[in-house]
Amino acid sequence: MPRATLSITLPDQVWVSDLSGRYPDAEFTVLAAMPADETGVGLVEIRTADIEPVVTTIDEYDSVVSVTILEAQPERALVQFETTEPLLILTLSEVGIPLELPITIVDGEVTVEVTAPRENLSELGEQLTQFGIPFDLVSIHQSIDTESLLTDDQYDLLETAVAEGYYDTPRTCTLTGLAEAVGLAKSTTSEKLHRAEGKVMKAFLARDDATVG
Repeated sequence: MPRATLSITLPDQVWVSDLSGRYPDAEFTVLAAMPADETGVGLVEIRTADIEPVVTTIDEYDSVVSVTILEAQPERALVQFETTEPLLILTLSEVGIPLELPITIVDGEVTVEVTAPRENLSELGEQLTQFGIPFDLVSIHQSIDTESLLTDDQYDLLETAVAEGYYDTPRTCTLTGLAEAVGLAKSTTSEKLHRAEGKVMKAFLARDDATVG
């Protein structure tokens, strides 16, 4: 399944974007986020040299329904908030893509990684454009799920080959030694290994063909 990395510029009207623009040296790391009726609830860790003015400014935003300071230190605070503008959560949920956390917002910019079918990624791009949210597609690649790609026997064989040093440079395990380790004939081991390697290599090259950026 494709995995994409997006660099998103949050709109100024979104409170956390505006706040991070006012304090560009601060880092806002969203640790948890979920929709709640018509609002969104989140947990954010804020780090900056002077934390107090940043935290107290959150209450100034009309879109922030509530703010609870769970932990406060001179350069770090843990804040739970509820907002009427959970824009990024809604955008992703509408196209069936979960928000992968944590994400860090600095000066209105955030980089997110999403894993979804290509049609969902296309819908996400359309949604971001519709909401007027500028974004750049940093990269996209096809991940390789070796456990579903290979049979159990093939996976176990490759795992043993790696553990025994068959793929080390210089090689510390011969094909004969690997065959003895897995309890198979040398010819059988060679054939199974070749089939498993072929599957992985083909999937790897197909993934690279899909890579952008």
